[in-house]
Amino acid sequence: MKRALIALFVLVLIGGNVQLWAQAANWKDVPIPPLPAFHPPQPKRIMLPNGMVIFLQEDHELPLVDGVARIRGGGRAVPANKTGLTDIYGEVWRTGGTKSQTGDQLDDYLEQRAAHVETGGGIDSTTISWSCLKGDLDDVFKVFVDLIQNPEFRADKIEIAQKGMYDSISRRNDEPDAIAGREAAKLAYGASSPYARVPEYATVAAVKRQDLIDWHHNYVHPNNIILGVVGDFDSSAMEARLHQAFSSWPKGPAVKDPEVNFTPAKPGNYLVEKTDVNQSNIYLVGLGTTRKNPDYYAISVFNEAFGGGFSSRLFSDIRTTKGLAYSVGGGIGTGWDRPGMLRIVMSTKSQSTVESIQALDEEIADLSPKRPIDDVELKRAKDSILNSFIFRFDSPEKVLQEKMAYEFYGYPLDFLEQYQSAIEKVTKEDVARVAAKYIHRNQMSVLVVGNTSEFDKPLSTLGPVTKIDITIPAPPPGIAGDQDPQQ
Repeated sequence: MKRALIALFVLVLIGGNVQLWAQAANWKDVPIPPLPAFHPPQPKRIMLPNGMVIFLQEDHELPLVDGVARIRGGGRAVPANKTGLTDIYGEVWRTGGTKSQTGDQLDDYLEQRAAHVETGGGIDSTTISWSCLKGDLDDVFKVFVDLIQNPEFRADKIEIAQKGMYDSISRRNDEPDAIAGREAAKLAYGASSPYARVPEYATVAAVKRQDLIDWHHNYVHPNNIILGVVGDFDSSAMEARLHQAFSSWPKGPAVKDPEVNFTPAKPGNYLVEKTDVNQSNIYLVGLGTTRKNPDYYAISVFNEAFGGGFSSRLFSDIRTTKGLAYSVGGGIGTGWDRPGMLRIVMSTKSQSTVESIQALDEEIADLSPKRPIDDVELKRAKDSILNSFIFRFDSPEKVLQEKMAYEFYGYPLDFLEQYQSAIEKVTKEDVARVAAKYIHRNQMSVLVVGNTSEFDKPLSTLGPVTKIDITIPAPPPGIAGDQDPQQ
C-alpha cells in the first residue's frame, strides 16, 4: 500500500511537471520543487512510576503489533576474560525458555500463531522483542512478559550457544573483508578496547550459567528499559495493558556506563598477510567523533560528498576515472555515545595495492587547499541526504526506532526534525572546515589485508610496516576448532 502511494505521488509529480520539462532547454533547466516540510508521525511517550519509558505508535495499515524492549547494559560492560557473554546471553535468554516452559515449547506455541519473540545482545544494550497478529496479542504478550521476568537459561542451550560461537571463531579468518574490519577496529580504538575485542575459545568457555543469571539480575529492571510498541492497537488500551503488566515491577539499580579509554595504534602501515586471495582490502583509519558534536551536520554532508556513494568524489576519481577500485568510500565516523571510526575503505586487485593507497593519499591531500568540496558536490550531497528521508523514515516503525535511540543515548526527541533544517544550512565553508579539522593523514593507520607476493610494490615503499598476527589462540582442553587458525 505504501509503495503504491509513493509510486502514485511520483507519477503525479512527473505528470504535473511534464509541460515545464518540455519547455526546458536542457536537463539542467528542469525545475525541481522544494522539499515539503518533514513531519513524521510522533509516537506517544509514557514513563511508568518505576522508571520504564514507553513509546506507543499506532499504525493501522496491517493487523500486526510489534514491540521491542531495549535494556541498558551490553558487551562493553563485560570483563575481557568473558568476552562473548552478551552474545550467549542474547541467544539463551530466548532458547532457554522460562521457568514454566522450555524454549522448544515456546517455539511450538509461537509457531502455531505465526508469532515471534526474540532476544539479542549488543555492545551497549540487550533487546527482547515480539511480533504477532493483532488477534494473538494476549497470548504472545504473556510470553514476552514471562520471558523478560522469569528466564531460565537452561544448561543444554548454553552449551549449544557456546558450540556455535566456537564454530564462528574457527572460521573468522575465512573472509578478508571481515579480517580487515576487525583489525581496523583494533587500530582505531585499541586492541583491548571493548569496542574492538572479539570472543576467543577461552573467553566463551569461561561463561557459565550463573553469569547469565547474574547479568539478568543486574541489568533487567524497569528503570533500565525503553519499550516501544507499534501497530494496530488503541493507545489508551495499550497503555493500560502495559501499566498492568509492569507498574508493580520494582526499580533496580541504575546502570552506569563503564569508563572506556581509547588507545589508538601508532600511525603507520599495518599488514595482514593472506596468501589465498587475489585482491587487497585497504583501510585508512583513525578516531572520529559523536553525533552530539555540533560539527555532525557538516560532517554528514562531507561524508556524502567525499565517500558516500556512486556520485562521491572517491568513487568518481578512484573507481570510475582511474579504474583502481572494486569499491571505495568512507568518511568521518560519528557514533551515538562514543567516537565513531574515521575510515576510508577500498578493495583493489593485488597488483595495484600500493598505487591505490597513494591515490587515496592524493585525494586526502587535495581536500585542502587545492581542491575542497565545491558547490556542485555540496548540492549533490545535500540533495542525496535530504531526499533519502522518504526511505529512511517511511514508516511509523522506523520513526519509533529512531525516537527510542534518542531516548537511549540522551538526545533531544526532536533531533530528527532538527536534522533536516541543519543539513540545509551547511555551507561549503563548513564542509572544508570539518575536513581540515578531522582528517589528518599523518595521524591515520593504514591496514592492508592481502597477498604481498602479488603487490605492485612492497608495502614498505610507503614506510615501515608492522605485521599483524591473526592466529587464533588455541582452545582450552576439550574444545577443538575445526580449521587451521591461520587461514
